[in-house]
Amino acid sequence: MLLPIPEGPWWDWTVRHYDGSRLTLVAGHDLSYHRGLEVVFTDTLYVRCPMDFMDPEFRAPTPEERAEVARLVGDEPPVLVAFEADGGGTEPAVCLIAAEAWAIRQGRFPRQASADVGFGGSTSSFRHAEHL
Repeated sequence: MLLPIPEGPWWDWTVRHYDGSRLTLVAGHDLSYHRGLEVVFTDTLYVRCPMDFMDPEFRAPTPEERAEVARLVGDEPPVLVAFEADGGGTEPAVCLIAAEAWAIRQGRFPRQASADVGFGGSTSSFRHAEHL
């Protein structure tokens, strides 16, 4: 699925909150300022993306990605988002997020990450696969 991201300067992204069920991404035009876009995934089933990334290119998931996620979580999820982004490595990060629902809000959101992101501050990517 393609997220209906509103037009704007959304090239810097970060994980603001992740508690194993709810994933909140915030985006803006510069990491040192507030964020103007928030994307919230609820009841996440699978997450593969860097903590911080730039210039995501959202696209439809490939048949292989759909099969991978269905195999890992037991069925095709209601929401499956795929994108490539600059995650700081030599190659673009290939990202997948599977969840039950999502919401997009525009506004003014703080840039600081939540203290309850439970996978270590130095981790560059993470996967939510506790029920596999």
